[in-house]
Amino acid sequence: MSSLKYRAIGAAFDILSLSRITRLLRRFGQCRGLIFTLHRVLPEAPAAFAPNAILQITPDFLDTFLTRARALGFDLVSLDEAIARIEAETPGRPFITLTFDDAYRDNLTHALPVLKKHKCPFTLYVPTAFIEGEGEIWWQALEDIIAANETLLLGSRHPDGRMQTATQAQKNQAFNDIYWQMRDMPESERVSFIRDLAMDHDYDLYAQCRNLIMTWKELDIFVREPLCTLGAHTVHHYELAKLSEAGARREIADSLTTLEAKTGTPPRHLSYPIGAIRSAGEREFALAAELGLRSGVTTRPGGLYAKDSTRLHALPRVSLNGLYQKAHYVDVFLTGALFSLMGRRG
Repeated sequence: MSSLKYRAIGAAFDILSLSRITRLLRRFGQCRGLIFTLHRVLPEAPAAFAPNAILQITPDFLDTFLTRARALGFDLVSLDEAIARIEAETPGRPFITLTFDDAYRDNLTHALPVLKKHKCPFTLYVPTAFIEGEGEIWWQALEDIIAANETLLLGSRHPDGRMQTATQAQKNQAFNDIYWQMRDMPESERVSFIRDLAMDHDYDLYAQCRNLIMTWKELDIFVREPLCTLGAHTVHHYELAKLSEAGARREIADSLTTLEAKTGTPPRHLSYPIGAIRSAGEREFALAAELGLRSGVTTRPGGLYAKDSTRLHALPRVSLNGLYQKAHYVDVFLTGALFSLMGRRG
């Protein structure tokens, strides 16, 4: 997404937060609740070049968000309770549920204290290869490599064999171009690409994974935390729609087997990696149901309605986006109808 589009969204948030529209929609709409997507929680501000800052909020903003949600009458509930309320014959109090993807270590150090302060249930979706220290967190690796280099070596993947990344504008352009190229690649090709890029720029992918992601020992704190529900996020965090049906089933099934073996409890919920329309579709939703999972969450924006009781393996989520952390934006985030409109347009 371009910086211009992000600025346009921010302007829309400003206008909506100053109007009565969000309050009226919450009061008279049929939305029962929302599931929020979070990734990283860090106290420090992102660097000047940080395209993945959209995945990062501060502990203070998380605290502000939960405080305001309760003040507006929202219940903070677990994913299982959210599903029960979707399936209920009559709507109850509005609710939100928080979900964290990828098992970043900062979820333990910075998010968990805030969640415990508010007694806020949450779901943590775990990609098992990441916990093993064997995954490629390729979107962050791409940012790190571009940030550290004034020239990017690309070999046959670029007409000149390289891209200039000395200025902020050049870095932003390089990230945007390469990110979407990688999203278009088959997963095996994308894995080879990021490994080659890392090797050519002396970047240790596995040290990065070990630095950013929890170990099994650290994850055990969440296993024993009553507020936490552990969910699956596949093995390697591949976009499942790019895989064969057998490959997609194996990614889900193997993650379920590993998590049950390591924690003693079989996961009941799944988050589809990336989660966008082209990352997971009807085939993946059917696989999740076939493998006995209670729910599957996407990253398609939207609130939760009674009709979602028939689509529990394709639930929408709203991203608690790191670019929009002003306190007065919280009321906008809590208006499910707005995001449902966005989802229909997507």
